Amino acid sequence: MSTSTRHLLAGLLLVSATSAVGEPPSRLVDFRSDEGEQFLVQAEARRAYFPLASHFVCQEHRSFCGVASMAMVLNAMQVSAPAVPELAPYRTFTQTNVLDAATEAVVSQAMIREQGLSLDQFAAVFATKPVTLSVHHANTSTLDEFRARACDYLARHDHFVIVNYLRRAIGQEGGGHHSPLAAYHRESDRFLILDVARYKYPPVWVTAADLFSAMNTGDPTVSGTTRGYLLVSGK
Repeated sequence: MSTSTRHLLAGLLLVSATSAVGEPPSRLVDFRSDEGEQFLVQAEARRAYFPLASHFVCQEHRSFCGVASMAMVLNAMQVSAPAVPELAPYRTFTQTNVLDAATEAVVSQAMIREQGLSLDQFAAVFATKPVTLSVHHANTSTLDEFRARACDYLARHDHFVIVNYLRRAIGQEGGGHHSPLAAYHRESDRFLILDVARYKYPPVWVTAADLFSAMNTGDPTVSGTTRGYLLVSGK
């Protein structure tokens, strides 16, 4: 593969990633690095990368990581979107219109703004959309099961994985967080997280073991369960 092709492959996110204020800790591989770029070029399971990169958004509120992830995935799947008056005649999911009367009946926007979404709340909100999804808590799964399921989805058209993990467990600052996965690099056993908090961190490659451990953490807003991941596909 030519150098120009490699840069085209990585460039969609490199442009927006340069504004991130934080640098990833050494245990993570920065997507902007030469190594991070090579991982994407070499990755076999990367079907989600281009659709997500084409519709990437940074979360508009510190508790809107789930909301931003949901809007990204719906747009990447080309689900029929609501009208946006200021963009007429075009339609797209935004972090405003993705929350509607149906989602409000599940979890109010006021509550999301105050404390974000647990994994089960996120799944229930997402289930109001025309998608097929399954929720998997890390404490009821295994690393091998997660890796196999995530790789299968990342290698298929219109299949997406959104992870809910504890930032501190992978060496970053902060608490619980949602973001989509975009690719898997087999040789390094790393997944690419497209972090929707772009103001804070760039996309990073994290080992499957570290990511699973970060998901296998308790959510203080929910007792008796852990964080985990959503598998999302079309109806």
